[in-house]
Amino acid sequence: MAGGRAGAGAGAGALLALLALRVLRTATHPQCLDFRPPFRPPQPLRFCAQYSAFGCCAAEQDAELAGRFGALAARVDAGLWASCAGYALDLLCQECSPYAAHLYDAEDPSTPLRTVPGLCEDYCLDMWQTCRGLFRHLSPDRELWALEGNRAKFCRYLSLDDTDYCFPRLLVNENLNSNLGRVVADAKGCLQLCLEEVANGLRNPVAMVHAWDGTHRFFVAEQVGLVWAYLPDRSRLEKPFLNISLAVLTSPWEGDERGFLGIAFHPRFRHNGKLYVYYSVGVDFDEWIRISEFRVSEDDGNTVDHESERIILEIEEPASNHNGGQLLFGDDGYLYIFTGDGGMAGDPFGKFGNAQNKSALLGKALRIDVDGNERGPLYRIPPDNPFVGDPAARPEVYALGVRNMWRCSFDRGDPASGAGRGRLFCGDVGQNKFEEVDLVERGRNYGWRAREGFECYDRKLCANTSLDDVLPIFAYPHKLGKSVTGGYVYRGCEYPNLNGLYIFGDFMSGRLMSLREKQGTGQWRYSEICMGRGQTCEFPGLINNYYPHIISFAEDEAGELYFMSTGVPSATAARGVVYKMIDPSRRAPPGKCQIQPAQVKVRSRLIHFVPKEKFIRRAESTPRPTARATTKAPRHSRPTAARPAPTRKPARPTRRPGGRKGSGRRRGRPGTADPAPSNGAVRLVRPAGLSPGRGRVEVFAGGRWGTVCDDRWDIKAAAVVCRQLGFAYAVRATRRAEFGEGRALPILLDDVRCTGSEKTLLECTHAGLGTHNCSHQEDAGVVCSREDPDL
Repeated sequence: MAGGRAGAGAGAGALLALLALRVLRTATHPQCLDFRPPFRPPQPLRFCAQYSAFGCCAAEQDAELAGRFGALAARVDAGLWASCAGYALDLLCQECSPYAAHLYDAEDPSTPLRTVPGLCEDYCLDMWQTCRGLFRHLSPDRELWALEGNRAKFCRYLSLDDTDYCFPRLLVNENLNSNLGRVVADAKGCLQLCLEEVANGLRNPVAMVHAWDGTHRFFVAEQVGLVWAYLPDRSRLEKPFLNISLAVLTSPWEGDERGFLGIAFHPRFRHNGKLYVYYSVGVDFDEWIRISEFRVSEDDGNTVDHESERIILEIEEPASNHNGGQLLFGDDGYLYIFTGDGGMAGDPFGKFGNAQNKSALLGKALRIDVDGNERGPLYRIPPDNPFVGDPAARPEVYALGVRNMWRCSFDRGDPASGAGRGRLFCGDVGQNKFEEVDLVERGRNYGWRAREGFECYDRKLCANTSLDDVLPIFAYPHKLGKSVTGGYVYRGCEYPNLNGLYIFGDFMSGRLMSLREKQGTGQWRYSEICMGRGQTCEFPGLINNYYPHIISFAEDEAGELYFMSTGVPSATAARGVVYKMIDPSRRAPPGKCQIQPAQVKVRSRLIHFVPKEKFIRRAESTPRPTARATTKAPRHSRPTAARPAPTRKPARPTRRPGGRKGSGRRRGRPGTADPAPSNGAVRLVRPAGLSPGRGRVEVFAGGRWGTVCDDRWDIKAAAVVCRQLGFAYAVRATRRAEFGEGRALPILLDDVRCTGSEKTLLECTHAGLGTHNCSHQEDAGVVCSREDPDL
């Protein structure tokens, strides 16, 4: 390939053509020399024009490379330059390649860069023939200079361990370039995203909000009743922003729905210092929810004046579950409150339930006006509330037919056009079969208890045409998850590919999911979100795993998206983590998303953030059940276990340009097949993203793998499995296929009874190998831990 510049031009054309392809079948890892994803330059590049569509250079870097090219032309002999200028352009511009980090062996920021990009052998051999003298001007590497007289050694020195990434072959490598710059999806359509840890050690973090005051602080609320203030650098103030833990009703029980549930800052907080909270209270056997107003302290803007509490609204709760908990301010300046239906099962209160009773505040979206409440009533009714003037309805009601909406959000709208602004998305937790996502609008009825998801729940009530209920924009069955957590439409600056994507999750299954509207159709396309496979998330500071119980979602003042989850869903267990969602395929151009936080005076001691979560090297992401999207409840396929990571051959010692010896990372290739498991061996099959130690139990017996039925399944049996897998503690024995059904496998064990001391499940009493009277809907699972869950 002696054509030099012409070769680069042809390669660039091939690259741009390949950008149109849309399906990525193998894992790729575009990365720039600053160890971050590539981007689309704000304007076309003049020098390295082949990377104007997508790459790692903005105008400043492009101009700097053009300057280096000009300096080379001045130093190099005119005869040599006439033959080799095209090669020089080729090599210099690889700093702009979307795979620059691979070309320069720079995926790891702790190791030195190459001084010359990795070259394919045929290109190098051709270049050596006429232009080897050019390298003395391109590179200060004296080891490279010393090899100038030996073509084979010279080109071996400039080679890459992974020849897929060598220049110029990577320009026309379909696996590397198809879908380049778009969100990566696996063969099943699961979007590959990554995470960045933002905060940790939290006790059931139920909400994260910002104050719209220009400080870019964020505030994280714990279920026990504390709210912590964090600065933009993620330092936490040692003194809580708010502490009403003595008033909040909750318990250490896993899954207790009572507690501190919501917080919202007044849109004019910067001027009036007001914020609103939603929490559970109780005396003896009486329980109710309370919405209160607080003011920030006059002496410390990072602390609430606890004496300033004014109770705005209280609603009696007939049961301890379905407590709602969302507070939001809309663009209209009104406060939106989302209540549950009162609890128990099936909304059994009254003739039609609370949710369909307009005279009840439970099972509703409420809207009130809290402005100007220093004198007179604590709140007023917005004049355009839909049931103002209806004597049979409470005027606070904005929408009805709600079971237990857990996490709602307003769409900020497209940053350029404003499209979508003001849409109100909510996740409504289902009863027995379906979870749903609703677009909440003024005066509409969302169907509960007549309907659950797209199907009738109370058939008699469902047949009542006067309900005029609204179907959800999406619903999914309990095989995919059993407790929806509503999310946000991404409208941030940093990751343009995510714009317009509604991201949400499920508290029970740990699934992250997304919806994207099909313009002009009213239909929504579903895609699951998986943690990036292979090297997809192998950027400094990024991780590819999270704790499974997804409690809440959030956006910061700049519109970037976060979620909170925990490994132990107890209000007293400090296992909660806040994660920022990252698109590893494309970022905004450098400098576009810079923020200038307003200064805030800090009186409390700062606790600097120390991340604890780690990147887990995996062969690829675990496939998920896939849901079908928009007009009916989705189906799913069986979740499968992540494949074992391939064994890695040690990298042979090689010399690197720039003086590095043997430090290049060799990408792994599959090793020899693992030996057959021993009789009684067990494994856990879990959806992608869940931490190790939890999943469906599969046992090896009689030369095959199979599942275990949950009849008589208990914590002692779980202890046997956990101990086999190297975990010291069994936290929970799960039932009813909580971690998915193993339909492709036989059911091998049923009626398992263990004392807890057995070495394998086969030593426990059971109905006999392969004998059972159950279905895969009863597949058993476990949750294990290496730490004592009671500590």
